[in-house]
Amino acid sequence: MRPLLDVRDLRVSFRQRKKKVEAVRGVDFKIYPRETIAVVGESGCGKSVMVKSLLKLFSTPCASLDSGAAFFNCDNLFRFSEKKMREIRGKEIGMIFQDPMSSLNPTLKIGRQIVEGLRKHYPETTQKMAHERAIELLTLVGIPQPELRLTQYPHELSGGMRQRIMIALALAPSPKILIADEPTTALDVTIQAQILALLKEIQAKTGTSILFITHDLSIVANFCDRVLVMYAGKIVEAAPVHELFKNPKHPYTKKLLRSIPRIDLDHGAPLTPIEGSPPDLSRTMNHCSFFERCDERMHICYKRSPPLFELDEDSRCACFLYDRRRKNEENPS
Repeated sequence: MRPLLDVRDLRVSFRQRKKKVEAVRGVDFKIYPRETIAVVGESGCGKSVMVKSLLKLFSTPCASLDSGAAFFNCDNLFRFSEKKMREIRGKEIGMIFQDPMSSLNPTLKIGRQIVEGLRKHYPETTQKMAHERAIELLTLVGIPQPELRLTQYPHELSGGMRQRIMIALALAPSPKILIADEPTTALDVTIQAQILALLKEIQAKTGTSILFITHDLSIVANFCDRVLVMYAGKIVEAAPVHELFKNPKHPYTKKLLRSIPRIDLDHGAPLTPIEGSPPDLSRTMNHCSFFERCDERMHICYKRSPPLFELDEDSRCACFLYDRRRKNEENPS
C-alpha cells in the first residue's frame, strides 16, 4: 500500500544568538490511509516542531528547515511555494493545535471562523451552504445547540467545547490527514476520553489518517495503531502499539513505560523517574543521545550515534543492542 505521507531525513534547527539548536535531527516515517500514528516523548523532544515543519508553520523566523523531504501525493511539500502550501494546509492536511484559546480568534464569532475557513478552500461554496456545513460539523463533534454556538465568541465556551470547535475547524475542508498536537492536554479526564472517542468516530466515518502528538503513553494504548518514540529530536523506536507495550526495545521506551503511574502497584509506591536530563541540542552529538541516562550503555554508544535498526517488517529501534552485524562480529560462529 502506498503511504499518504512519506517523510525522509527531516532536519529542523533554530538559531539562538551564536548557537544552532538542532530540534529535529533526521526523522523518517510514513503515514498510511486510515491509520492512527502516535508520536510520544517527553516535553522538548521535538514532537511539535516536527509536525509543524511538515506544513511550514514555524513560530519564529529563527527556525530553519535544513534538509529532508515530505512526499504527499508524490509531491515534495518542502518544494512548494507559500501560495501552494496555503492550498495544502487545512484542505489536504488539517491540524488541531494544542491550545484552543490561543488558536481561535477571540474577536470573531465561531460561525464566522468556520465559514471563512471553509470558503477559503472551496470558493464556490455559498454563504448558506457554508453555514449549513458549519452546523453539520458542530453536530458531528457533539456540540449541543449548534446554531447558538455559531453566534458565540470563544470566551463564551468551555475548554472542552473550544477543543471540539478546533476539531470542527480542522475537519471542515475534509482533509486526508489530521494532525492532532496534544489536543487533550488541558482537559480533564472525562472530556479527554470524549475527545479521543470522537476522533476515532470521525476517522471511521471519513477515513482520515491521524497523526497524534502526545507525551502521555497511557492515552496511546487504546487509540493508535503505531507508535513513534522521540528523544532529543530523533525517533528512537517505531513499532505497532501492542508490540511496543508488550515488548519495548529501546532503553528510553522501557523507562518511559516504567514511569507511568499504575493502579496495580502497592498504594503509595514511588514512581520510577528517568534519572538525568536530556542533552543540549546546541552541541554536536556524535554519540547516542540517551547515553548518559541509559542503564544498558556500551562503549560503542559513546563512539557513534546508532541508526534505526530494522527488527522486523513493522519495528525499528535506534540502539546498538539490536545491531546484528556487531553481534556477529563479537560472536563469530
